[in-house]
Amino acid sequence: MLTFIGLGLYDERSITVEGKEALRDADRAFAEFYTSTLVGTTVAELEEYHDTQIEVRDREGVERSPGEILDAAETADVAFLTAGDTMISTTHVDLRLRAHDRGIETRVVHGTTAQAAASALTGLQNYRFGKATTLPFAYAHGADGLPASVTETIDENRDRGLHTLVYLDIKVDNAAAVARSEDDEIEEYMTASTAAEYLADEYPETLGVVVARAGSPDPVVAADSMCGLASRSFGGPLHLLVVPGELHHIERDALRDLADAPDSSLD
Repeated sequence: MLTFIGLGLYDERSITVEGKEALRDADRAFAEFYTSTLVGTTVAELEEYHDTQIEVRDREGVERSPGEILDAAETADVAFLTAGDTMISTTHVDLRLRAHDRGIETRVVHGTTAQAAASALTGLQNYRFGKATTLPFAYAHGADGLPASVTETIDENRDRGLHTLVYLDIKVDNAAAVARSEDDEIEEYMTASTAAEYLADEYPETLGVVVARAGSPDPVVAADSMCGLASRSFGGPLHLLVVPGELHHIERDALRDLADAPDSSLD
């Protein structure tokens, strides 16, 4: 049995009760944190809280060479863990299909997602979101200006009156993440101010909404023009950025009251 378990958004307590029970019952647990991570905890704290050893795998060990995970799942109950939900944003359908090809039973235990949190915290209605996109660091995509994948997604959504959820780039070294310390400089999380600075080149006066540390005790939600957001600081990771489309009057009120959006940006 291979059980995919979403750990939620922030720390070792963000997992659902069902997920916690499934992890407790597993004979072996694997995890990946290269697509997203839990900034409110460490692997060691996860292991202590759940009283289980967690084997962290890099992208190569999950997407190209998952043999050890699948071999274990043929004869034992194996848990595969990710931040958020294992099948939303971080999609491991390929691993699940490989398991099915080998006759391994699978199960999915969902976790809270960043998109759900972004909608809940901002007051922007979930069904009014269009296609999401990921904004990479400038050095990562190697082109001048914004990648076409980002601008095309935003423009197409806005043409349809839809909101765009912009995931911000994460660079994580899994080996070091196992023994993370304050002195490690192996994690790099794009901040919302950096993202707004990038986007301001194309959308200087366009309204943006920042969601920082969703799922934590101190989430931050802030709305302003891209130029305005680029000059502000929103604290520690993880950050998201939403580019709203056409606003329903309730969404407009929510951004004004919950995100301190200036009236000039809401017009």
